[in-house]
Amino acid sequence: MDVVTIEAQSNVRRHGGRFIYEELRKQILTLKLKPGAQLDEVSLAGQFGVSRSPVRDALARLISQGLVTILPNRTMLVTPFEIEEFPNYIAALDLTQRAVTRLAAINRSEQDLERIRQANTAYIAAIRSDDFQEMSECNKAFHMEIARAGKNPYLISYYEKLLGEGQRLLHLHFDFIVSSERLTSPEQDHDEIIETIFNRQADAAEKASHEHTILFRDRFLEFMQQNLTKNISIL
Repeated sequence: MDVVTIEAQSNVRRHGGRFIYEELRKQILTLKLKPGAQLDEVSLAGQFGVSRSPVRDALARLISQGLVTILPNRTMLVTPFEIEEFPNYIAALDLTQRAVTRLAAINRSEQDLERIRQANTAYIAAIRSDDFQEMSECNKAFHMEIARAGKNPYLISYYEKLLGEGQRLLHLHFDFIVSSERLTSPEQDHDEIIETIFNRQADAAEKASHEHTILFRDRFLEFMQQNLTKNISIL
């Protein structure tokens, strides 16, 4: 686990549980904290130089997002990812992504559309900066703006959890898709989805979001096929 710097300790004192949550979330999503890693309130409190209360609050938030799992014996772990469950994950992501994108095409306002476009602009800038962390955050923000435009709070909540899991998978193979040029042109990555939402074409929006999910699936499976002989620890 990363050592907390003096600057970070200052941020902890100012922001408490929010900073601890953001730091742990970043380490989980970038795989600095590996799936299955055990998390201990006492150790984390010592690392961040705080009482256990803000650590407990941060962990509770991570548990609610599915990034941390609490076992029956109260042990807390970074939520493992069983590679055998990848097809089930993709099925859930596909169905939910199709639903929220379809609803966005039906229910979006002009303000929603502007927020979607702004989020995509930020995503393109992140790709060009080669900042993997910012890229995954901006990609998630883009899709969450689409979900919000759909106006269904139940789907929004579940979709956010799925996207969080997807961020970990993205980080696992970012080097592969970037170095092998498997990323599409930034200007084209989300254009079809945005256009169908703009035109209120529900069927076309659902189809475009499905194709987007399949592209993610195929990139990840190609990565796994080429790296199965390496020691990839994702549990």
